[in-house]
Amino acid sequence: MFNKILVAVDGSEGALKALEKAVEIQKLTDAEIYLLCVFKHHSLFEASLSMVRPDSVQIPDQALKEYATDVANHAREHAKLLGASAKVRAFVKGGRPSKTIVKFAKDKDVDLIVVGTRGTNGDVEGYFLGSVSQRVASRAKCPTLVV
Repeated sequence: MFNKILVAVDGSEGALKALEKAVEIQKLTDAEIYLLCVFKHHSLFEASLSMVRPDSVQIPDQALKEYATDVANHAREHAKLLGASAKVRAFVKGGRPSKTIVKFAKDKDVDLIVVGTRGTNGDVEGYFLGSVSQRVASRAKCPTLVV
């Protein structure tokens, strides 16, 4: 039924729950899991307010990319602990999260997208609607499971 499952990860509790559900589905279908962590470009002002605090002074996007890479790698290790098969790949992309997730899914011909209800997005709108998950679910061309 599913050959490729995309799980959007951001280090949040919701993303870990989505990953757990994706691993359950993988065990039933032997699908490949793609983990995607999207980092959002920030202006220098926004970067100064960021929770990402690199050890040395770096270009903000580089620090965010490194953090996203750590998140993606942690998710891959967590998937292994949950019993996922070796078919788990991690990716990091820069851009607006919802658009990047939907485009990645289309480009990789994904059969299912799994996202957490709420992530680490700081939008006030996201506290009420789960803005990224809502946008992904409404724009994706494949089924989307919101966990």
